[in-house]
Amino acid sequence: RKAEFIDQVVKSAGVELSKKDAAGVLDTVFSVIGKAIKDEDRFSYPGFGTFTVKERSARKGRNPRTGAAIDIKASKTVGFKPAPGLKQNLVAPARRRR
Repeated sequence: RKAEFIDQVVKSAGVELSKKDAAGVLDTVFSVIGKAIKDEDRFSYPGFGTFTVKERSARKGRNPRTGAAIDIKASKTVGFKPAPGLKQNLVAPARRRR
């Protein structure tokens, strides 16, 4: 998937861009986004969406192999909320029934 994504960026760039340069730019972009999320607990890009740090509380779970009860530690994860424009573009038009 990453190679396909890089190919799309190269085709859509509108300037002469090698696959290696495109990969470097994308790696940098994702690194900057990751650092912003870590440092500020959120990153927002207008028209695309907002990444936020979400807290998961500690909870009880079950080992699927043995069925034994286990304690799952509290953790953090990244959530994403798409911008209204992006969300609207993802909704497929209703299909007509025959």
